[in-house]
Amino acid sequence: MMPSQPKWYVVQTRPNAESKAATHLERQGFATYLPRYRKQRRHARCTDVVIAPLFPRYLFVEVDIGVQRWRSIYSTIGVSRLICNGDVPAPVPGHVLAMLKQREDAAGFIHFDHRPSFRPGDKIRVLDGLFGDCLGLYDGMPDRDRVAILLDLLGRKVRVLLNAEAVAAA
Repeated sequence: MMPSQPKWYVVQTRPNAESKAATHLERQGFATYLPRYRKQRRHARCTDVVIAPLFPRYLFVEVDIGVQRWRSIYSTIGVSRLICNGDVPAPVPGHVLAMLKQREDAAGFIHFDHRPSFRPGDKIRVLDGLFGDCLGLYDGMPDRDRVAILLDLLGRKVRVLLNAEAVAAA
């Protein structure tokens, strides 16, 4: 009989219970991977950065189906279910997790390239804020988090700096 190899599977968790489920799965001897990222959150005119799961309500668990008692995952605190094809857990291709881990920074958070794909002169729309729903022209990106756009204000073009998340293609 061939020795089985551990593979990665997807676990669906209860709402906001990703970390709790990962902790309890690790206590049972399963390796877990919960990809997280730094999310910019706006509330009441304040902006702060919070740590959020990349896939809300999901995490990865490494299981050797031939050796480990994988059905115990169903009764783990915080777990809703194991994603299966019929009665057999559906493995995740190994390259998927490798690609996610390549995007991690030194602190272990997934890093996104926030650079917009606009070219100077492209028409863009402001999504929110003081200039919400205004149309302008992309003028560049002076730093990592802000974009410069040209808006028609008071009969002339005015250069305005906005958060990169506040604009989209028109």
